[in-house]
Amino acid sequence: MTTTTRHQPLRLVQVGMGGWGRQWMKTTVSAPAVAAVGYVDPSADARAATIRAGAPPKRVFADLETALRATEADAALVTTAIEFHVPLAIQGLDAGLHVLLEKPFAPTLDEAASAVRAAAAAGRTLMISQNYRHHPAPRLAAELVAKGEVGAVSSVSVDFRRHPIRHMAWARQHHNLPQPLLADMAIHQFDLFRLVLGREPVWVEMESINPPSSGYRDPPAAFGLISFDGDVPASYRGSWISRGRQTPWGGEWRLEGDVGALEWASRTDTTAPDTFRLLTASGAARPIALPKLAAIDRAGSLAAFVQAVRSGTEPETSGRRNLGTLVLSIAAIRSATERRRVAIAELLADVPEDVR
Repeated sequence: MTTTTRHQPLRLVQVGMGGWGRQWMKTTVSAPAVAAVGYVDPSADARAATIRAGAPPKRVFADLETALRATEADAALVTTAIEFHVPLAIQGLDAGLHVLLEKPFAPTLDEAASAVRAAAAAGRTLMISQNYRHHPAPRLAAELVAKGEVGAVSSVSVDFRRHPIRHMAWARQHHNLPQPLLADMAIHQFDLFRLVLGREPVWVEMESINPPSSGYRDPPAAFGLISFDGDVPASYRGSWISRGRQTPWGGEWRLEGDVGALEWASRTDTTAPDTFRLLTASGAARPIALPKLAAIDRAGSLAAFVQAVRSGTEPETSGRRNLGTLVLSIAAIRSATERRRVAIAELLADVPEDVR
């Protein structure tokens, strides 16, 4: 690895070129702050699809080691299945690369902790892409809560509803995930709870359901309550198999305070903007403009990663800081599976102090 200047694009090798990886490829190709120098996937079919998507054949490789020998990469973007996240991240960090990982961070807290340690030892940036943070509505909600615009927060809730998956290849893979909604989707809303409230969870009680008609092995819907610092309750209701009106991917939110409330929705299926309402104590809507973000969604994650690398500052979703979201997700899965309230401290006992 060689080091670029602040004015040169960050040279990026992407690992994991399945369907989602090729979606990410569109983001990296259009980002002026990065230059894709390599694409890696052990699957010949995935490599062929990557070339058809526009990658130069000489920049497509079967493994990361070969890619690093053939390129002068500064960073790696890992968009593989979750079980390969940490091994590839550590391989990249050990090679002197900064690493941007797709969410969820890791299958276990032990693996996540090992990646955090590797980043610290290498003196490199390890960041998790929590792309739903990079939309105007949740950013504005977090800002208004921090400024006390609604007073003391008394509750927050989110509803997420999507129709059954129709894309058969994705459906087959998705249907075999353990606790698919909580493991694959709810982590977005769990991370947004932490962003908007600026608080950490204390306990979670989640009930998942799996109607006979769902076609899923494990439950594709869940309902529950999370308690955050200061006894602030957060309600989560989510479904992959809803037949009703769909919400945007970011969900529909309401936050109550003692002098006002916020209502918003983000990440629509189209180019439609986020929606947002600030309500006064009387229930009247107060006009407020959504912030204009330079980059949204995955492009926002990528821009934040580049900024962190260039400035040498820790990103807000660094591996260390994102442990709180991973802990909450694992606690929710444990709660739904074992049908009991799970204290966050129960999981934090397994997270060494040096990586928190």
